[in-house]
Amino acid sequence: MTLRVAALLCHASPPLCRTAARRIRFRAIETQLEIAEALIREDFDRVFQQVDALVTPTSPVAAFPLGDKTDDPVQMYLIDVCTLPINIAGLPSISLPCGFSQGLPVGMQLIGPHLSEQTLLRIAHAYEQATEWHEARAVL
Repeated sequence: MTLRVAALLCHASPPLCRTAARRIRFRAIETQLEIAEALIREDFDRVFQQVDALVTPTSPVAAFPLGDKTDDPVQMYLIDVCTLPINIAGLPSISLPCGFSQGLPVGMQLIGPHLSEQTLLRIAHAYEQATEWHEARAVL
């Protein structure tokens, strides 16, 4: 139905045709994103049938020195690769300091199923009580 409308608009007005074609492309992309979102949520749902929470790195690499990589947007984007699936799935998570690498902080994230914020906060609190990483500071 949408394609017929776009075809009719093309005969009536070329600018309307371009707008309709853009909308059709955007809708196709939206549909693909919705499918990817659903698949990611299903994967997490399967995992959370077996565990109450996940512990993963917050970032694939340790922090880099202040001011580094600002000229490389791809590297800056890749830093978020461990948090993106959680955001896409709409899951609660919390990042905690868990050590240092070459003097720079390393983080871990706790991820839980939907509506598990209280559980994640309890786990985070227990971790902070058992370690002192939350009190340590990097030397700048």
